[in-house]
Amino acid sequence: MEDRVSARPLEPEDLWEFRVGQLLLLFDVASSVKGHGVDLDRLAYYDFFAANPFLVYSDATPERLRLQLAGFDTRSLNYSSSAQRFTNRRRRLQHDLGVIASRGLIEARVVERRLEWSPTDEGRRIAASFTALYAAAYRMSAELVIRTVGGMTDKRLRERSREWLKASDFMIDLYE
Repeated sequence: MEDRVSARPLEPEDLWEFRVGQLLLLFDVASSVKGHGVDLDRLAYYDFFAANPFLVYSDATPERLRLQLAGFDTRSLNYSSSAQRFTNRRRRLQHDLGVIASRGLIEARVVERRLEWSPTDEGRRIAASFTALYAAAYRMSAELVIRTVGGMTDKRLRERSREWLKASDFMIDLYE
């Protein structure tokens, strides 16, 4: 009984199946919006901000209302300690990419000395099969985020991310 009481509740992000599903949706949206693959650094930003879009969109933006109507909640406790959560999530990303790649759902190729990841046909097929309301909301959030940050330079994206995460330089080690 004591273990159940003291145990931390399981979050969806704690399940690799959930994270892999989110990543497949993200890859599918990114390939549709950008028309090409995504490198690991960009993917980390897309992944985190698509799952936590209210960090990017302030009260005055029309995107915020769209996200609320899609089911995202501004009162989520996930928005606390966002810089730490970003760092932890980014660390898990490499493992999750390995899982997806080992199943033939994404593929890598070198583009301008960067390794870019793209969904395979099977990865797109599986992503298209997700029909839950959360999947639809996440797709919409991912598209908004990718359109917002996708054209930023790497430097500009790091600067804006620090603002959104309200983090100082030492809290986010992007090249760990």
